[in-house]
Amino acid sequence: MTAPGPGGGIPLRQLLMSLGEPLVELQAAPAGLDVPVRDVAILDPEDVATANFGELVLAIGARGRAALPALRAAGRARAAAVAVKLDAPGQADALREAATDAGVALLSVRRETRWEHLDSLARAIIAGPEAPETPEHNAGDLFSLAQTVAVLTGGIVSIEDTSSRVLAYSRSSDSDEVDDLRRLSILGWQGPEPYLSKLREWGIFQHLRSSDTVITIDPHAELGIRRRIAIGIRAGAQPLGTIWVQEGAQPLTEHAEQALVGAARVAAAQLVRRRRELSADVRLTQTLLTGLLEGSTGPQSLATHLGLDLRRPATVLAYAAGAPGEGTDLELTRAEVTGLISVHTAARHRSALLAPIDSRVYVLLPELPPGLPMTTVRSWAQEVVTAAHEHLGVPLRAAVGSTVEGLAAVPESRAQADRILDAMGRGGVAPTVAALIDVQAEVLVSEVLALLQERSGLRDPRLTALAEYDLRHGTRLAESVLAWLDALGEVRVAADALHIHPNTLRYRVRRAEQLTGIDLAQPQQRLLAMLQLRLPADG
Repeated sequence: MTAPGPGGGIPLRQLLMSLGEPLVELQAAPAGLDVPVRDVAILDPEDVATANFGELVLAIGARGRAALPALRAAGRARAAAVAVKLDAPGQADALREAATDAGVALLSVRRETRWEHLDSLARAIIAGPEAPETPEHNAGDLFSLAQTVAVLTGGIVSIEDTSSRVLAYSRSSDSDEVDDLRRLSILGWQGPEPYLSKLREWGIFQHLRSSDTVITIDPHAELGIRRRIAIGIRAGAQPLGTIWVQEGAQPLTEHAEQALVGAARVAAAQLVRRRRELSADVRLTQTLLTGLLEGSTGPQSLATHLGLDLRRPATVLAYAAGAPGEGTDLELTRAEVTGLISVHTAARHRSALLAPIDSRVYVLLPELPPGLPMTTVRSWAQEVVTAAHEHLGVPLRAAVGSTVEGLAAVPESRAQADRILDAMGRGGVAPTVAALIDVQAEVLVSEVLALLQERSGLRDPRLTALAEYDLRHGTRLAESVLAWLDALGEVRVAADALHIHPNTLRYRVRRAEQLTGIDLAQPQQRLLAMLQLRLPADG
């Protein structure tokens, strides 16, 4: 295999051999297959078509002639290749001609493939150690390990992380041998839910997380699933992932299970090494990003380190686990959640940076296109929230901070995102994704309540006494007064909300006035009561 050219990277040939037919198909390679692939870039439909030397450009949303600007820009920059999805057979001919004229390779991506999944796999392949002449024997590469296991077991192999995301897989010479679960997993989609439910019911996932022995999963013809063997990848008691071997047209080899045990140990060493080899560059990026978000470090250091434009617009997204009021701790699923956020966000914005701080995960979107609609950023956050619910079973809340003019104002965007999440956490905001413009009144009321809770001197002692009376006597006077106020004095509406008779509500409101001496006919008293009675009873 020809070594890559100046600047490092891996040859396009090696990338194609690793990814294979399940994900991409080569349409044109006017500069040959030995051009170096150094990085992966996401080109959003709303971005100006740009590229850099050696990049694999993923042209998201650009189909047919819409991909022509991406091809021309890639050719001018001497990018390695452009990947597009094709809607109709005739599109390939026109794009191949354009790619040949531009001098850049063209890859077609299967329509079912998730862009973020292709992005993640391609980056993993490029980041791996350089392959020798026969990449199947490179023990430092998970793709090579998968291919070796396929040879030893006679099966079709995939290596997955603890969230069932495919990290690497073996190539199959016969697509008819591949079942639906294998095909969907490689394309980045979840396998058939009835089958996954059975795996959970049978305790397969639990076994793979807690044991280092091989387990056999019987075939299910009604679900299109063939026989499998699997083993957990573990470092001591810590689960790192799984290796699955699907049986093809021929039975697995006699020593398949033994080979799988050895493969799990090799994979564990590789995954542990990957975790430990967090480079000084990555640690520095995290330190500078965290400092910028917290306002303790100026923007110049991060901008210089990453080559960012200080003056371009930027936005901060903030994520917290748990539906409003549930108080779910993000620490419980931090690795899975941050991984999901990272992949989905990178698929939408190439320069996105992620920083977990305390129980929240923040995403900085620097160098945004001028005039990018807030609705677009909100939709990106919604994709993450939906994916977390569907694939991890984790309820996420997301807040979109203000778009600020330059990195220097990033702490302001982060502070606004925190204000929105704080309001959601107090149960004051129903949406799972929000910007300030969506929930401004709720956020401001939430902050007034926080001030009242913090400073007891701002509260009316008579309303405090009413809440304490309810606690002592097991009554619901404060709740009834608040419901009446929220209904603007409409007794029947408030009574229906509390599921009580209107006369009962009238009695409770009169009783509250008698006990405390408050006069709810006074507008100022009603306003204060509407706020203060929203505080927790022990606040």
